Amino acid sequence: MQPVEIIVCVECGGRAHLLYVPDPESPFVEGDYAAYRCEECMDRFDLEVTAEDVADEERGAPEF
Repeated sequence: MQPVEIIVCVECGGRAHLLYVPDPESPFVEGDYAAYRCEECMDRFDLEVTAEDVADEERGAPEF
């Protein structure tokens, strides 16, 4: 499971980018954290990868 690279900032509505590219040999699993930083307000967000994220990836659901 790979987290999406850009999310909507919950503080200002800007674009928050994934801070690092995960190793393809070690995919994310439920309980891991993905770190993002907003390009506008510079806030950092650490989001936990949930079972739904993993299930969405396995189903091929579109990423937002």
